[in-house]
Amino acid sequence: MTRYMTRVELRGSPSRQDYDKLHSAMEAKGFTRTIKGSDGHVYQLPHAEYYAESNLTTQQVQEHAASAAKLVWHDCAVIASEAPNSAWSGLDYA
Repeated sequence: MTRYMTRVELRGSPSRQDYDKLHSAMEAKGFTRTIKGSDGHVYQLPHAEYYAESNLTTQQVQEHAASAAKLVWHDCAVIASEAPNSAWSGLDYA
């Protein structure tokens, strides 16, 4: 399985409720808003950043995320990238 980080931006003036709907739509597609560290703790990702493990290609992961976002908002930007190794600081425990 490949690890992916995906960022979704709802352009314009989305509300908190719009982002809540996005989070639900992304979760339904297999994305999470958390990541597990090598220390065993689970961390909350930054706003509208998602993590997934999948056998899909990067393009397919991006398409899944974009289809989830378009269920919620008409104008969005989506980027997905492989994240075999990640490092972070300042993230809160989930």
